[in-house]
Amino acid sequence: MGEDRLGATPMRLLWIVPGLATAALAACGSGAPPDSARPAAAKQWTIGIYAGPSPLRLAPAEGASQPALSPADVTDLAADVAAHPFLAVADGRYHLFFTVKNTKAKEGGIGWADSPDGLRWTYRKIVLDEPYDLAYPFVLRDGDEWYMIPETHTEPTLRLYRATRFPDRWTFEKELLRGDRYISASVVRFRDAWWMFVGRPGNATLRLFRAPDLKGDWTEHPRSPIVADDLNTARPAGRPLVVDGVLYRLAQDCHPTYGNRVLAFRVDEITPTAYRETPIEPPLVEASSRGWNSDAMHHVDAHPIAPNRWLAAVDALGR
Repeated sequence: MGEDRLGATPMRLLWIVPGLATAALAACGSGAPPDSARPAAAKQWTIGIYAGPSPLRLAPAEGASQPALSPADVTDLAADVAAHPFLAVADGRYHLFFTVKNTKAKEGGIGWADSPDGLRWTYRKIVLDEPYDLAYPFVLRDGDEWYMIPETHTEPTLRLYRATRFPDRWTFEKELLRGDRYISASVVRFRDAWWMFVGRPGNATLRLFRAPDLKGDWTEHPRSPIVADDLNTARPAGRPLVVDGVLYRLAQDCHPTYGNRVLAFRVDEITPTAYRETPIEPPLVEASSRGWNSDAMHHVDAHPIAPNRWLAAVDALGR
């Protein structure tokens, strides 16, 4: 998806052909061609559900299909991408907001699915669309209101939307930042301030901003960019985590291939003037070399749902 290259292989300059020509049947006999003559399935970005005792210890959730949602589930667009899932829980139901894209037609928007248990999902519809690309729909609740900060990487702006009827009606609320291409903006309230981690085109730079409240004036941190010239650790990969009072940021590893795994960094110090972090091992998720997540996994959104029980929406590139 533009800067995200969704719909592509993780090699940053290659694009997947969505379908291959059907191999001719052998002249003798009938029925399906042998395996060697069958067309290879196109690789796609899809969405899975993971779980674990901690957001730093996740595995495929028992009872959930992997993938849990795919482009084939989208009913209002001939989609070939379903990615960047963000979870929300309201009124006893689980909601999922994610990037929907038809890369050939250059169409898409923000899709919505819901679930009674967080494991079995039903696609509903596209709930936000604009004349330009939308992706990475960072959904959060602040007070009694639900907000969304989608990526608009083709436009020099970062926009905040508010739900007028959660989960399916959203209206533009405020421009948060202007003057750059803001990639995968991820916000968190921590120690009486709001913090924003946001990438730049190229996936090698991470900027840091601070605000007194979500809709307040965002100012860039004096140490920003906090990551420069590093494809392995810069680009945000989902919602920042606060676990036992400790803040963690998530990053895509984009080298040697795009989005091949998600890394966590413990934030050791974050103040109006200082920032320090430490990488945490192992990766939260990573490509498996086979199946639905063979080539890449580049997003995690984890939520506590019970004591010692976390549920996470992830995405992956594979067949």
